[in-house]
Parts: sequence; structure tokens; C-alpha cells
Amino acid sequence: MSMTGKVAIVAGGGRDIGAACAVELASKGANVLITYHASATTAKETVDKIVSAGGKALAIQADLTTESGVAETVSTALSEFGGIDCLVHVSGGLIERKKISEMDLAHWKQVMDVNLTSLFMMTQAVLPHLKPGSSIVTFASQAARDGGGGGAIPYATSKGAIATFTRGLAKELGPDVRVNSVCPGMIATGFHDTFTPDNVRSNVAGATCIKREGTSEEVAKLVGFLASDDASYMTGNNVDINGGLLFS
Repeated sequence: MSMTGKVAIVAGGGRDIGAACAVELASKGANVLITYHASATTAKETVDKIVSAGGKALAIQADLTTESGVAETVSTALSEFGGIDCLVHVSGGLIERKKISEMDLAHWKQVMDVNLTSLFMMTQAVLPHLKPGSSIVTFASQAARDGGGGGAIPYATSKGAIATFTRGLAKELGPDVRVNSVCPGMIATGFHDTFTPDNVRSNVAGATCIKREGTSEEVAKLVGFLASDDASYMTGNNVDINGGLLFS
């Protein structure tokens, strides 16, 4: 267990990929603080799963687009676990599919705040507490590579910005703190249950080399690797996990 005794914050760890990341980090020995926005039930289930396996975890509700929500998250990690060694920032969303001609400025700002500004604020808040050997894992997306699906320009733009943020932050924080990002493709989550029609999902899954959608657990395995000392010579990377749908 390569993260034994370390403390990880999983921002947006209440369900799907975030919850799987929390479980994976706990399985590697980390104490995990999960934040969620609306997924109270599944966040509790995730904590119960970790605790029943012998790990330590806590879930709190927090709006990470606000300074108060970010401050509460960091202070809770420090008070409950005594430090912070890792930030995994899964928190984000598409909000709603809209073409540029249909959206207003409020929609654009909301998507940017949820995906990008929350990451900036969380990163800035944890930095004073990260010791040499700590790590940050961000979430870009395949949309950062290909511009996303219809009506997702703000989402794809924010994810492209996260990819660039990851590279710049790796330069700024090295050698003490490593920063990497994952770029998921078609993963079977509530995100696609909400925003992607079934026929589109089938077509995309069929176009992958693996011929299926990915799972949250498969993404979490990659995150667990990047977050841990096993990836000690990796930083500034945006790692694709899309079944071979897109090569970069």
C-alpha cells in the first residue's frame, strides 16, 4: 500500500468516478476526505465501504465554487486527519448542453466555476500544507482533446484549460509536488446517463479498440497510480483513458 498514512482529499468524491477514486486511495492506505455537493447518500455509502474494509474516511458537503466551501474542506482535512498529502479534484460537470447561440454569460461562468475555478481555489488552499512528495491529480477529459460533443463548448473549454493548468502547475511546484491529470473518454457514469443519448453511447463504445465503455473503477486505478509514489517520475502529464478511441 503505497499511500499508507497519507491524507487525500477527493473533491467530488460522492459518486461514480470520484467515489471509486476514494475507495482506491483508501485501499492503498490513505485516509480520505470526500467532498460532495448533492450526493449525500452515495457519499455515505462510499465512506461506509472504506470503513468496513478497515480504512479511514469522512464525507462533507461543500460547494467548492465558494471560498467558504473550499476553506471548510481544507480545515476539516487538517483537523480530522492532521495534514494533506494529496488532492484529487474530480469535481465538475457539464450543467446543460447548449450551443453558443443559445447560452448566456451566466451559463458560461457557471460551467467555468464548477470545473476550473473550483480547481484553482482548491489547489491554492491546499498548497501551504503539501509537503515534499505530495501529489495533485486533476481531471481533464477527452473533450479537452477533441472539443467535446454537441452543446458542450464551455465544458470542453474548461477541460482544455485544466490540461494546461496541470502542465503549468507541474513546472511551478516541482520537484516537491507532482501534478498530473487524467482524460477519461466514454465512462459508464451518471454524467452520460444524464447528458448522452443511448445510441450515441453505443456508437462511441463500439468505436473504441476495447469495444465497450470504461468503468469508474478503471479510471480510479489510474488515479491511484498517479497519486502514489509508484508514479514518482511522472508530472505534467495528461493521461488518456478512453479504450483507444483517441490517441494522443
